[in-house]
Amino acid sequence: MDIFLPLIIAYLLGSIPSALWIGKLFYNTDVRTKGSGNLGATNTFRVLGPKAGLIVTVLDILKGTAATLLPLIITTDVHPLILGVVAVIGHMFPVFARFKGGKAVATSGGILLGYQWPLFLLAVAVLLIALKITKMVSLSSIILAVVSVIYTIIYTFYTEDYLFLAVILTLATFIIYRHRANIARIRAGTEPKIKW
Repeated sequence: MDIFLPLIIAYLLGSIPSALWIGKLFYNTDVRTKGSGNLGATNTFRVLGPKAGLIVTVLDILKGTAATLLPLIITTDVHPLILGVVAVIGHMFPVFARFKGGKAVATSGGILLGYQWPLFLLAVAVLLIALKITKMVSLSSIILAVVSVIYTIIYTFYTEDYLFLAVILTLATFIIYRHRANIARIRAGTEPKIKW
């Protein structure tokens, strides 16, 4: 029970479909039927506006953070990073939304906030700078994933925190894979751009 209960809780936390619930409760809108149809912060920004998008972003981040910090509440031998990854899996494949969720970026960031906050701050800065330059959320997310891997390789050289490196590599793989359709549109020059 010390192993399975925290894993179940972490998955359920990740499965909370923030975009879906915020859209239905406060905007009478199912974001899955508009925009890209994705249950993530980016589509929420596009469909419901900046206020809803920001709220969903924060909630999705906190899902990863809450899962990572579970060992502070529940006695368990499961490593915080593993719980965070399980939450990300829940976010991508949420039981509360027919297993069709978001693209893992914000919830992955929540793991960083709970485990390695300097990388979280770097990630936010990289994302904002990349967004300013490219005006593409998808490309900025991929750049963020690559920069996070580079940072963690250097970090691991000094700390020997190999599990953290493995988790970051896993999360980066999730993010890039979940953006494969966006990558095709970027290559074709048809990827939507944001307006500042």
